[in-house]
Amino acid sequence: MITCYLRYVIDPYKQKEFEHYGKLWIPLVEKFGGTHHGYFMPSEGASNIALALFSFPSFALYEAYRNQAAQDAACQAAIKYADDTCCFISYERSFFRPVFE
Repeated sequence: MITCYLRYVIDPYKQKEFEHYGKLWIPLVEKFGGTHHGYFMPSEGASNIALALFSFPSFALYEAYRNQAAQDAACQAAIKYADDTCCFISYERSFFRPVFE
């Protein structure tokens, strides 16, 4: 299993727009075989940092998702929404693997 960690720098005045953007992506990740663990909005502390976590059974399946999403109309619409609203300034992506007992 591979978990994608996304750390966004968001516009703190566009939290509603960013939250809507996140809600667009949750079913899209799941449509392509991933498990979305949610978006995490600012609460206490910094008002301009948001996170998202989602997992795929393997990195190869994550790459397949990326390729399929690039051609998907709903994914393109979600990207356009982010571009139109400028609800986030930047993001960084990292990958993790879980460790269990």
